[in-house]
Amino acid sequence: MTYVVIDNCIACKYTDCVEVCPVDCFYEGENMLVIHPDECIDCGVCEPECPADAIRPDTEPDMDQWVEFNRKYSEMWPVIITKKDPLPEAEERDGETGKREKYFSENPGEGG
Repeated sequence: MTYVVIDNCIACKYTDCVEVCPVDCFYEGENMLVIHPDECIDCGVCEPECPADAIRPDTEPDMDQWVEFNRKYSEMWPVIITKKDPLPEAEERDGETGKREKYFSENPGEGG
């Protein structure tokens, strides 16, 4: 099992989760985070820290696409270990549907 970040992180990018991760397996894109599924130790401490409820175990239905999504971008983006402010539109976009199609950016974040 691993944990993955799903589409509710897009356009929110809360970073509360990165501070509690014991193995630093979060990676930062321009407008979301991902978890490297091979680095995640399945401890689950990040899941309750996410204000947007965007972290899920891969054992939930239809998570295969998100495991591959997280794997792809964690290999392209820089690691993030420090909490940062969420995106300005985070509260407005939290819970919105269709965020991957509307807002997702492949561009890397700054990391750090």
